[in-house]
Amino acid sequence: MKRLFIVMGFLCAYINVQAQMPNDAIYMPKGTVCVGTMYTHSSWSQYWENTLKRENLNIGTHTTQSVMVMPAIGITDRFNVILSLPYVWTKTSAGNLMGQKGIQDFSAWLKVKAVNIKGFSVNGLLGASIPVSKYVPDFLPMSIGLQCRVVTGRVLLNYTHPKTGLYVTAHGSYMWRSNINVDRDAYQADGRVYNTNEVRVPNAYDLGGRLGILKQKWQTEVWAERNSCVNGDNIRRNDMPFPTNNMQATMVGWYGKFQPKALGVNARVGYVTNGLNAGQSTSYMVGVLYLFGVRK
Repeated sequence: MKRLFIVMGFLCAYINVQAQMPNDAIYMPKGTVCVGTMYTHSSWSQYWENTLKRENLNIGTHTTQSVMVMPAIGITDRFNVILSLPYVWTKTSAGNLMGQKGIQDFSAWLKVKAVNIKGFSVNGLLGASIPVSKYVPDFLPMSIGLQCRVVTGRVLLNYTHPKTGLYVTAHGSYMWRSNINVDRDAYQADGRVYNTNEVRVPNAYDLGGRLGILKQKWQTEVWAERNSCVNGDNIRRNDMPFPTNNMQATMVGWYGKFQPKALGVNARVGYVTNGLNAGQSTSYMVGVLYLFGVRK
């Protein structure tokens, strides 16, 4: 995922979305479903080539957009299933690189509240994603994804004050990524040439924190996240990026939700403050939420 936390392509800097999500301690009650339909827009004109912050006039401003459908399903009050499927498209304001578009990866999360004591909860999450279309992963920064299969484990800690709704959340995740095959007989990475079409995509981790207020009809929070590969190489000078690159980004932002009854809306903004082999993107998300019960 948002995130999961999912990388939708080079330099989009980990576009995330939220409603009842893998990065919060909100659960759908047993027998209820909340379906979110969300539009996300992320753009950058400057990026870090290794540690060098620069711009590329042959690209101009790079934009990644997506529309995602995400149902959160209450199996029990403390066990939810979250699914997502995004359609992604990319473009640039200059140059002749052709934008890519298509359905990206199908993702599923299992979310369990393992401990719940006087407003404090410990939550365990297990997620997996798999590509569902034959998009090209090694045409970065225009690719819509990395074409790898991903398994993610996450621990999320949350404390919510019972009277005020003030909450603080912290989470950490580790993402195991599969190798991918590219449409070439050899490639260069780590300062050497590999005579194969199989590419090892680096595993990754994330750390995040949130501070907000949750009421029956609305929610607001500020957040910060750090996303990083555990290894990998850097973009070579004046070269295109590649799936082996060590992409890192730190983001800060705000999220809000208003859902008085069955129908609701949510919104999110984010900004990358620093990174490595990543774009300094500004992103926003708007969505519509619909809550309904499942008849038994």
